[in-house]
Amino acid sequence: METAAYIHVLDREGRLLADAAEAAGSAAEVPTCPAWRVRDLLRHTGAVHRWATGFVAEGRTAPRPLGDEPDLDGTALTDWFREGHRRLVDTLAAAPADLDCWHFLPAPAPLEFWARRQAHETAVHRFDAESARGGEPTGVGTAFAVDGVDELLRGFHAREKSRVRVPEPRVLRVRATDADDAVWTVRLSERVPEAERGVTADADCEVAGPAAELYLGLWNRVPLPGVTGDASLAALWRERSAVG
Repeated sequence: METAAYIHVLDREGRLLADAAEAAGSAAEVPTCPAWRVRDLLRHTGAVHRWATGFVAEGRTAPRPLGDEPDLDGTALTDWFREGHRRLVDTLAAAPADLDCWHFLPAPAPLEFWARRQAHETAVHRFDAESARGGEPTGVGTAFAVDGVDELLRGFHAREKSRVRVPEPRVLRVRATDADDAVWTVRLSERVPEAERGVTADADCEVAGPAAELYLGLWNRVPLPGVTGDASLAALWRERSAVG
């Protein structure tokens, strides 16, 4: 996907998130994040948006901690979220292609990283907001979902922070059944998971299904689809894959 496409998705997902949060009410429970209510979701995502905006708008080249979440609620909180989301979208859209700033996953360019990361951050939390509102959730496009699975497997879980570890080497396969060449081989061990595109080893367990279901399942928002083989590896993912 191109940077402009990520920004377009981010714009749409943030507006849908705010609409769903407003409809649910800030005190509503978030079924996909049992410890949260909608106010927690808005405060967290809004703080992340402002954090990301700072790197892009100011060209920050060193990491900084996430800012404090606001002591706001109700309409004031939703307005605060909308304002920060709008500024993030506008900042990314106006940023130069050769922007130099800090980023925490491999990417062709910092601007593409931040557009991609914030699009997926917001899409997953939009699903959370819609789960609180109830009713049919907005669909996730196949190409975007495939991209999100790739970011999760080859980005987030390639870091030392990943807790998806096993004492003996095992192989997990992830396969999107509705997209060409959307299959990953994930080698698990005591070390950081190593994921690569394609079928590069025999798998002990395979998780297969439509890309959107894989995307939300691997982010622990819905059950994992189509588990075959050693289901304990799928269970391990559910238990240990939360991203901090």
